[in-house]
Amino acid sequence: MVFIKSLVSLTLLLGSSLGACAAGNKTATNGIGSTPAQRHVISIDEANSLIAAAVKEANTVIPENVAIVDPSGMLVAFHRMDNAFPGSIDISIKKARTTVLFNGAYATADLNAAAQGPLYGVEETNGGLIVFGGGLPIYKDDYLIGGIGVSGGSPDQDVQVVKAAVDWFSNSTLSAY
Repeated sequence: MVFIKSLVSLTLLLGSSLGACAAGNKTATNGIGSTPAQRHVISIDEANSLIAAAVKEANTVIPENVAIVDPSGMLVAFHRMDNAFPGSIDISIKKARTTVLFNGAYATADLNAAAQGPLYGVEETNGGLIVFGGGLPIYKDDYLIGGIGVSGGSPDQDVQVVKAAVDWFSNSTLSAY
């Protein structure tokens, strides 16, 4: 009974907090020191457009799983093409996360050599990272806004698909607004 009362109190507290956010409080910093307008995070529209670009390229190659994460590595959007390997779902998400967990400094393919030498074992950190091709950072206006990971083919096929999507985004009007 005490648990239920605590749960109800927590629900009411969260509900009132979320209500304030939903009411349009555009100046709330959410404790991170910036307003929503000041943050550099991929939007759902941008994520869906990147997925569409990746799927378009993948249709010429192999069925892929496509994951988009925000700069903190949290999933924003995901798409599994028909007949893409179920085992590649987690890999695509981890590829996207890997790129942003290193502040966009590396494509996942670039970490392979480092993981064999000075960063030996890095793939075992952070809940599992991926150190082969298929993950790229996403930039807009020189800010890291997220990461994209694709998996379902060979590393070379995954790189082809992810690169086509990021190249499209870099040249689209979507990335310029």
